Amino acid sequence: MKKIVLIGDSIRMGYDKYIKDALSDTAEVFYPSENCRFAEYILRYAHEWKKNGNWGDDVDLVHWNAGLWDALELFGDEPLTSLSYYREAIIRIDKRLRMLFPKAKFVFATSTNVSEKMAAPEFMRHNATIEKYNTEALCALASTDTVINDLFLLTSTVPDSYRSDWVHFYTPEGTELIGGKVLSVICELLSISPNEVNIKNFEPERYSRSNIGY
Repeated sequence: MKKIVLIGDSIRMGYDKYIKDALSDTAEVFYPSENCRFAEYILRYAHEWKKNGNWGDDVDLVHWNAGLWDALELFGDEPLTSLSYYREAIIRIDKRLRMLFPKAKFVFATSTNVSEKMAAPEFMRHNATIEKYNTEALCALASTDTVINDLFLLTSTVPDSYRSDWVHFYTPEGTELIGGKVLSVICELLSISPNEVNIKNFEPERYSRSNIGY
């Protein structure tokens, strides 16, 4: 069976079980039980998640994201993580993950769109800021073979009914939308056919490096 690792914030927590269930006959899907929060938090704990979860050295694919916590603005202050440090952290995470999972292919998911009109001023994320952090991450990974899964673009035009709050997509429609995109990327990169996915009539979108995102 293939081995897949999912690492990321609460957006990842909205689709991790969906992916695991969908690929239960084809792949072992691992992910931390906790919210992976900031980029710096991933840098600190990635090796412990691997060790404690017994993920092994033979992982085939790592799909990861970080940025929404970094771009968070509390009480009108600047984002919690500076843009320059965020880029540095993304570079270091990429190196760390490649050390931990030497046989894996890598996918980075951009941070998703938020509904600013539903947010509270003291706990705010702006889409313009999120886009800046996404762009910085892509620049940081540009020299690598990392595939970009553009979840920001995917979620930029979704109806409010897909959202469970101003940040998350914990609805059947939202989970299927984001989970389906993640599944499509995984299936493409690991050559998993639709009939190996435990979703009725699943038809994955076909992606390549040129059309998967940026």
